[in-house]
Amino acid sequence: MLIREFDNQDWSQLWPIIEDVVRAEETFPYDPEMTADAAYTIWVEAPPGRTVVAVDGDRVLGSAKMGTNRPGPGAHVSTASFLVAADARGRGVGTALCRDALAWARRRGYAGMQFNAVVEVNRSAVELYRREGFEVVGTVPGAFRHPTLGRVGLHVMYQEF
Repeated sequence: MLIREFDNQDWSQLWPIIEDVVRAEETFPYDPEMTADAAYTIWVEAPPGRTVVAVDGDRVLGSAKMGTNRPGPGAHVSTASFLVAADARGRGVGTALCRDALAWARRRGYAGMQFNAVVEVNRSAVELYRREGFEVVGTVPGAFRHPTLGRVGLHVMYQEF
């Protein structure tokens, strides 16, 4: 597996991954009716942000986007989001993407990385982030409407560098 910068030619493989994750309504607080154009605008970061893909040969297995969490006085903290294709989960793709994003943020001189909305019942993501050094610093109760579990919390997770 290789992690590399996103190229527009990757979009034809990346959009179906995004669409599947968003339409499932289990892990991302994005509109499940979002279009490919809207997803592209949200997912593909303009510099100084960054979007990468994890590939195995020519196949896109997942993606990460990263950048500044908030402008102005909050610009010293980074953020990132991750997506992995359903049939590629459990193979270390998410871990590799997370480590890549953390290394990028450290190279850029950020003071830490904050995840703003980690669905508390997304156990694999929460466990991964904890393994990589993140802590839950707060949870907004009932902030995410899960399709089978009802309203569940959204964690704010943080790692100081």
